[in-house]
Amino acid sequence: MNGSEATSVTRRRILRTSVGAVGTLGIAGCQSGAEEAASATGDTPAENEGTATVTDEQGTTTGDAATASGSYSVSMEPVGEVTFESVPDRWMTYYSTYGDIGIALGQLDGLGGLFYVENWPTVFYDWLPGVDVSFKDVQKISASDGIDREVFYEMDYDIHLMDPNMLTWIDDNWSESDVEDVRTEVGPFVGNHIRRRGYEWHDYRPYSLYEAFETVAEVFQERERYDVLREVHDRLLADLQAGLPPEDDRPSVGFLSVNSDIEAGTFYAYPLGAGNGKKQYRDLRIDDAFADDIDGAFAEWDYEQLLSADPDALVFLYGFSHTSAEDFESGVEQLRDDPVGSQLTAVDEDRLYRGGTEYQGPIINLFQTEAAAKQLYPDQFGAWNGLGEPLPEAERLFDYQRVADAINGRV
Repeated sequence: MNGSEATSVTRRRILRTSVGAVGTLGIAGCQSGAEEAASATGDTPAENEGTATVTDEQGTTTGDAATASGSYSVSMEPVGEVTFESVPDRWMTYYSTYGDIGIALGQLDGLGGLFYVENWPTVFYDWLPGVDVSFKDVQKISASDGIDREVFYEMDYDIHLMDPNMLTWIDDNWSESDVEDVRTEVGPFVGNHIRRRGYEWHDYRPYSLYEAFETVAEVFQERERYDVLREVHDRLLADLQAGLPPEDDRPSVGFLSVNSDIEAGTFYAYPLGAGNGKKQYRDLRIDDAFADDIDGAFAEWDYEQLLSADPDALVFLYGFSHTSAEDFESGVEQLRDDPVGSQLTAVDEDRLYRGGTEYQGPIINLFQTEAAAKQLYPDQFGAWNGLGEPLPEAERLFDYQRVADAINGRV
């Protein structure tokens, strides 16, 4: 046995898995795996632990973390219980939801692989004092032209932070047995697809962001970091929800993809829906302008259909991660110049906003919640100044330094 083989075997002995039902793998849902992969790149089509005033969709504790003789167990559907003999070192994930969770828990150095290393709103990390996030040494695992199974064996990750059903959904060449081979021969999976609800293949328990975050915190044995960031999150939501205007004074909001073809008059419209993707807007208790007009995950509309709904404000999803301020302004200028588009209330009142990525972990979510609050309720929370520079300290809605300290282990 050579050195690399010895290292590989030793690493695999670190982890063992006791699996409940792994869920139903490889069943197509209302959005295809190819569409999900396209959505991650920005193309389209594709727990109430805090204060009583916080109405974020949180749930009960999900991590077991029952330690016995140095081992501990964590449970999360669809995989079930996973037992660790020691804390995992090298890890991979699908995209910025669990990637951001890992970074929040101080695990960036162990991040070995990502399906997508582009299109993260990494400017948010730059605003945190003493936090340095770079993906230059992270392996990019291609998903657009099929997922190479050999990469998982070559990289030999201790743990895969992703819903295992994602692999068979995104790539038809993956079978349930392929996933099982990776789980048993390389390392376990811990993860649940939390971005949206309603997929036919996701017929097991969904999790909120902070339920998923808590579970991964148990995986890495980083409860203190989680507790600090949960406290920041809960305080932010309590402050925001206490300061919201009366319901009748809140704007109706419609969601469009930033990659809609505005010039051609083709818009990809989304309801608020359930799941983590638009968590900040749900927490801000917005009036969903498209809820009654879209049956499913999204709709393809023209200018007339958009005018028929006519929301007070339009939010362009993935605006923070997939387009520059200049390109965004160029796109919405076409909306203003169109004979029908110019009649929209959101255009007339200049309420056209770049929106956040739907792949948000706790750090990204804090910043995207702050931005959304300032965009939609400037009279209550002050105006948002864009992605160019961080807000002056006096205008921030949460404590950037406390978040940075938690990430850096100063808890």
